Amino acid sequence: MFYTLVTMPTNSPDTSSLTFQVRGLDCAEEVALLKRAVGPVAGGEDLLAFDLIRGTLTVRAGAAEAEPEALLRAIATTGMRGHLLGTDAPAPRANAWADRSLIVATTAACGGVLVGLLLHATASGWHEALTGSGAAPTAAIAAYGVGIVLGGLHIARKAMTAIRFARPDMYLLMSGAVIGAVLLGEYFEAGTVTALFSFSLLLEAWSVDRARRSVAALMELAPETARVRCPNDGCLSEKPVDAVQPGACIVIKPGERVPLDARIVRGETLVDQSPITGESIPEPRGPGDSILAGTINQTGLVEAEVTESAGETLLARMLRMIEEARGRKAAAEQWVEVFARYYTPVVLGIALAIMLLPPLLQFGGFADWFYRGLVVLVIGCPCALVISTPVAMVAGLTRAARSGVLIKGGAYLDTAAQLKAIAFDKTGTLTLGRPEVVDVVLLEGSRGDVLRVALALEQGAHHPMASAILEAARREDIEAVEIEGHTADHGRGVRGTLDGESCWLGSAAMPEVAGAMRKPLDDILQRAAAGGRTPVVVGCGAQVLGVIALQDQPRPQARETLARLRALGIDHLGMVTGDRQAVADALAGTLGITDVLAECLPEGKVDAVRELADRYGTVAMVGDGVNDAPALAASSLGIAMGAAGSDAALETADIALMRDDLRRLPWLVEHARRVRRVVQQNIAFALGIKALFLLLAALGSATLWMAIAADMGTSLLVVFNALRLLWRR
Repeated sequence: MFYTLVTMPTNSPDTSSLTFQVRGLDCAEEVALLKRAVGPVAGGEDLLAFDLIRGTLTVRAGAAEAEPEALLRAIATTGMRGHLLGTDAPAPRANAWADRSLIVATTAACGGVLVGLLLHATASGWHEALTGSGAAPTAAIAAYGVGIVLGGLHIARKAMTAIRFARPDMYLLMSGAVIGAVLLGEYFEAGTVTALFSFSLLLEAWSVDRARRSVAALMELAPETARVRCPNDGCLSEKPVDAVQPGACIVIKPGERVPLDARIVRGETLVDQSPITGESIPEPRGPGDSILAGTINQTGLVEAEVTESAGETLLARMLRMIEEARGRKAAAEQWVEVFARYYTPVVLGIALAIMLLPPLLQFGGFADWFYRGLVVLVIGCPCALVISTPVAMVAGLTRAARSGVLIKGGAYLDTAAQLKAIAFDKTGTLTLGRPEVVDVVLLEGSRGDVLRVALALEQGAHHPMASAILEAARREDIEAVEIEGHTADHGRGVRGTLDGESCWLGSAAMPEVAGAMRKPLDDILQRAAAGGRTPVVVGCGAQVLGVIALQDQPRPQARETLARLRALGIDHLGMVTGDRQAVADALAGTLGITDVLAECLPEGKVDAVRELADRYGTVAMVGDGVNDAPALAASSLGIAMGAAGSDAALETADIALMRDDLRRLPWLVEHARRVRRVVQQNIAFALGIKALFLLLAALGSATLWMAIAADMGTSLLVVFNALRLLWRR
């Protein structure tokens, strides 16, 4: 039974749709009942969306004129209870394990069977009691009857609903089997069917709830309140996170979770980002560094400026994506739903045929074939088949989220298992996305002179090249000195006076560089460009001191990632970038990539991805920038580098790597293939065991209690097989 609800608060709910928590929405049969009951009220079945795992019904935009009360009444006609999310009315109990009526029913059924069996065995012997070969005493029949009636009430109620809507389901099958067994005088088997079926529902609820709680745990990552410093008097006050706006100053103590996305303005600490990115090693954070809602401040008290409202934090966006992922079902899920729609009526027809045709054709007695038909009704219950795929998909999506890989739906997880080719953006994806000083070529000055002049000219600048030069100078303990008359020649370089001498720094397009150009310098600049490096010339007066070569370095794990992807059978790994051809070729040579398309505009990346799709079929695009968004959308599977990726890339992509760790890519492919194998195993288990027992039932070699035990065992088998995905390291 799938009752547990995962809801997500938001500052701006979608008023164009209504979402109901539905107690009792646990199987495809209930979906069909709700469609018949609620569809006419909502304006059509196509406006209804269901989430079996979460137990919710959403009435989509277009049915906004439907009154919530009318929709709730329609839900109630099916025997289920609804609750409109976003209202103050108390919701019905959401956990089947805590549903006392189900526990009481199961206890009564099991107790009645055990007492009846004991009384029967005392009067006739254990062999007669277990096989039903001896007449049961009245006391035993009464005990069996109490168990059957009390344990079967909740089953019978749903069976009556199925009859009212002319929609046969597993409850109708079980009710028919129990009634038939009683008519045949098989009280022990009738009680056993009731007890085992109730017990299996309870066990399924507990085991599936294990998967749901893993997703629900994301809801509890961010605190509900924030400690806000008043800008007027500096006093601290507790405020709900929904009331805290960007720009506010919040205080986070050691050991507390960060309530909102923010930027540290005072204090230093270590931050545990594992709840969001999956990174297990705490990272140092200080003034100017960003911190994410849901992460843990470990060591120091910090003050931070809020950068995002509660509804727009990375955690909130993750939760929205997970919510949306529920509706994007894998092909296997869609196939099972369609199959189950016709499966139950077919099984009912087969059972009736077994009950009636052989006796009418004089191939045996009516009682014998009627009993065999009852066994077919029990084993034909489609519950194991229906839950075989959604539980595996939820477990797979949840395990990925806990590992820092956010997948927006089971369909994308299935696509990841079938990848044939991957196209990578360069900057920020295969590389770190920031230039570093990789060499200093000397002409007239020393290395210290070159870096000293460069540090003086670039101090205070914030562009990436300046940051790289400043970092290189700091590593060599070069002290910054003041420069006078600082001027910028935009797009070319900077000038200033240092110790009374005119100094400059810039590209080959700078007039000072052009004036000083001679053979050695020209050769240095050409070699740098050919090697994919960006040269920065440093000089004083008419003298060139040296050339600083900068380069965006490949990610440390890039080569390892590409090797693992090839080992997984993804042979085509290409690079699609807007950078210069020489730069792209240099990086491709370092990483062993043979297919390179450089100097691409966003439209060119889209064309490249479509060409790959024509050649290889299923292709993924991995990128992080705004210019990657069109290609991400055009690919079979868009994968965004989430930690530093742009909002456009994150929103467009189907999968986000919340850690900027490329090693998550081969993990994703392996994980997706594991999930696919589990889904296939579950479907094979469910159909194979049922086919076996249907054959045994037709041959008269299966009993009712064997059939219900097999059905319960199959349901639990597929659930626990799926939950392995959560436990796997």
